[in-house]
Amino acid sequence: MTRPDDLEAHRLAVLVHEVRSPVAALSTIAGAVRADDAGLPTLVELATAACRTIERLVRDAAAASVELEDVDPGALVREVAATAGLRGARMRATVQAGLPQLRADPLRLRQALDNLVSNALVHAPRGDEVVVAAALDDGHVLLSVSDRGDGIPPREQSRIFERGVRLDDTRPGSGLGLAIAKAIAEAHGGTLSVESEPGRGSTFTIALPVS
Repeated sequence: MTRPDDLEAHRLAVLVHEVRSPVAALSTIAGAVRADDAGLPTLVELATAACRTIERLVRDAAAASVELEDVDPGALVREVAATAGLRGARMRATVQAGLPQLRADPLRLRQALDNLVSNALVHAPRGDEVVVAAALDDGHVLLSVSDRGDGIPPREQSRIFERGVRLDDTRPGSGLGLAIAKAIAEAHGGTLSVESEPGRGSTFTIALPVS
């Protein structure tokens, strides 16, 4: 049985882990802003989204809670790629035309995708491109993050979604990101899966049912 102090410690660990990404985004955006920058409206929009995420995370550290509203999956994917790109990552967003809106929590989905992108950037070769995509397949919107890194051995692919599991202790990470992303996907009635081949990279996909 989980003790109350263990539960609180886990919630604190989740909060600390998740706040890092939007704080880093704000720092990068602040460093990129120039008064005469034509991209200033976009930077302000990204900074506002990061602030909303921090506020929500501090208010509610339970990763599986969701507050539903209409979400444009294509816009979400582009925003995630743009923010990671500001931090120097090589990113590409691909969005299938005509995607339906989702009834979902945009902050939690952004949180999950940020975690998947952070994971991909740790494992992708330096300077290599990470792809964030949105597509429709068999009544589900698929939000995916792909890298061309080392890949994951088949026997380990079920373990990586467990809290605290890290396959390579020499690389940064807490072992929480994938577990949190999985909890968020399942809280939306969806799934998080991985397709990976050693030496050829990995694709993590959140599949969300279209209402």
